[in-house]
Amino acid sequence: MTRLWRDGRLAPEHIVDVFVYVVVLNLVAQFAPQVITETFLMSLLVAILLKLVLELVVALKKRSLVRVGGAPTAVGRAIGVITLALLLPGSKLLVLWLVDVLFGDAVSLGGFWLVTGLVLLLMASRAGVRWLLARDAEGNWA
Repeated sequence: MTRLWRDGRLAPEHIVDVFVYVVVLNLVAQFAPQVITETFLMSLLVAILLKLVLELVVALKKRSLVRVGGAPTAVGRAIGVITLALLLPGSKLLVLWLVDVLFGDAVSLGGFWLVTGLVLLLMASRAGVRWLLARDAEGNWA
């Protein structure tokens, strides 16, 4: 996970991620009738929510992978594997629950499998845009 703040300001890649998420979410809403965002503002708020949840999940997943790979005991590795096994489907259920609680009927992301596909598409799109906008070793835009 990249640092959220740099020099007292929000890191630009996080803003770009949210914009990418808005575009992807609205494209999915256009082509998958189960995905509904009633207004652009709702899709922007959902994109921010998805950004926060996905950053948390990626950080937890990395910690679990480190635990699996670096645990000195079988119990430690097992805890890491169990955490991963619960985290992957649990994160999609968390997204569905948060969207329902925060946005009610104004937003629907379909069901578990549609959210799973959406999350995979969001992560792939984020990686693609970050690759396109890569910086050089000094931190300057390439």
